[in-house]
Amino acid sequence: MNQSKTQIKKPRLVSISSHGESEIYQMFTEMENVFSIGRTTENDLIVPSAGVSRRHCEIRFENSGYIVFDNKSHNGTYVNNRLIKEKILSHGDTLRIGNRQFIFFIEEVEANEHRTLFDDAIVTKSELSFLSQSDFAHAVPHLDTLVKLGIALDEAESADFLQKKFLEILLQNVPANRAAILFFDEAATEPTGICVVGNTEKDIKISRTVCDRVRHENIALLSNDLIVSDLNMAESLVFSGTKALLAVPFSLGNDRSAIIYLDTDDEQIEFSEANLQQITAVSFLLSAALQQKFLISDLQSENRRLHENLNLETDIIGESRGVQKVLEMTAKVSKSDSSVLIRGESGTGKELIAKAIHHNSARRHKPFIAVNCAVLNENLIESELFGHEKGSFTGAITQKKGKFELAEGGTIFLDEIGELSPVLQAKLLRVLQEKEFERVGGSQTIKTNVRVISATHRDLKEEINSRSFRDDLFFRLSVVEIKMPPLRDRKTDILILVKHFIEKHRRNCNRKITGLSNAAREILLNYEWRGNVRELENAIERALVVGTTEQILAEDLPEQIIEFSATQNINLPSDYHQQVKAAKQNIIIAAIQKASGNYSEAARSLGINPNNLHRIVRELGIKEKL
Repeated sequence: MNQSKTQIKKPRLVSISSHGESEIYQMFTEMENVFSIGRTTENDLIVPSAGVSRRHCEIRFENSGYIVFDNKSHNGTYVNNRLIKEKILSHGDTLRIGNRQFIFFIEEVEANEHRTLFDDAIVTKSELSFLSQSDFAHAVPHLDTLVKLGIALDEAESADFLQKKFLEILLQNVPANRAAILFFDEAATEPTGICVVGNTEKDIKISRTVCDRVRHENIALLSNDLIVSDLNMAESLVFSGTKALLAVPFSLGNDRSAIIYLDTDDEQIEFSEANLQQITAVSFLLSAALQQKFLISDLQSENRRLHENLNLETDIIGESRGVQKVLEMTAKVSKSDSSVLIRGESGTGKELIAKAIHHNSARRHKPFIAVNCAVLNENLIESELFGHEKGSFTGAITQKKGKFELAEGGTIFLDEIGELSPVLQAKLLRVLQEKEFERVGGSQTIKTNVRVISATHRDLKEEINSRSFRDDLFFRLSVVEIKMPPLRDRKTDILILVKHFIEKHRRNCNRKITGLSNAAREILLNYEWRGNVRELENAIERALVVGTTEQILAEDLPEQIIEFSATQNINLPSDYHQQVKAAKQNIIIAAIQKASGNYSEAARSLGINPNNLHRIVRELGIKEKL
């Protein structure tokens, strides 16, 4: 029977209990675009728990999307087990507030949904159940299954690994012999890919008619006792010995879809509607995870294509969009001789970009000379840059060529250019303008053909406003400007860098390392990395030196990283660090209370700077206890 159906969007939260029970909370009305969650009755969703703040967080509808905002709650708001301040929600995301978990759904659902059974004239002694996926939007599998799936989603490094792990978990919870995922493009009649797990000694025969119906009508199918069923649509199933099957469709976006398919040839096994509900529910999680993996794979392929097209040689590691923008600009400026200013925090890899520009330019066969302007004595830096004549100053016992002479025909990299004195700034400006200089104590003019690349962690425009840096020199240096992103803004690169640093240092440390523990991974991904990539490399090398297992454990990481993680409510593998944190809290609280709330006096008694005391109070989260 055909029914007219309208497509509507129903954003909703589905609660998850420890017993696998669920409850649906519809969100928003026609007049509202904010949905608040908190402990008090003023909220749209009331969560009466001590771990939940009065107005804990809210979900807003903005620019055709749904964004969750944390309202400075005490214990934080987590999306997919990540602490967030704000985040765009996607279909299938898990939201954790206090000890409550919710799944966010925002799929189009059909009105007038119904359950259809085949007529007895077609099927005897068994039923074929065709149910819309949206009928199971409220169905949540057992919490144990969700936990296993969550771990698989977190650990999976590729779509292939994720598919196999997912099917293995299904076979642990559903009494099937075999499980498969079939992938389809919109116009394809045959699968474009297939993954099979289980008893595959016999050929797995899957009816094209079944797949077509599941795909095109977007229905989930359950059938038991196939031998006595009048299945004109699927005769191949009867001859293959299949006794029962389950088939659930899901979307992968971009005109791609897939089917989860389970069957058995055991006459004693029957699939239940609960099995169908469970698979339908977890298919949403698989869909979101696979789409992410395919997107990453597409980006990696695009990254490789760009590198091949640009033929860019670089030691910069990363696949984030920020790094790709830097590499694209690096490839462009390598073709010219223009001056380049590289901005970024210490440890972000500014010198690596300078080397990449040089090694991919026409000057690659000439010298690359690096000078750190911050570490040289002001009286010596002029001699270092331009050289000196014999006897030009005390200690000048021979003639010396400067860095500009040594870099002739190649590239000179001036790191921390913002540290140059005004006198040196003026002399450098002349070199850039006139392409010539004299050695200290000399009178001979030396022509130079050198490309200048400079770098700084300072904001030179602010330095110009304060008159500590020349604006004319700035414009000469920054014909092209490249901004290096800090590591905290490219966290998708952290695990890639970790893998690289493990390979780089494990031989020197004589260690066999298989990877990171879950706790170590979470700590590394949530740390602030003020020292950027350099700090990360230091942390990994240190972990390899002090560790004793085949995995890098949380306790192998530097103390300051673990202490920071303790302030972020990250679950550590033991209570040792929590005890250290508690001891520090008690010491600080006692000192401030003894000083009657006077931070300066308390800081003096502790032997630390008052500013540091304020920072420690914030990091330890004890302001409310004072």
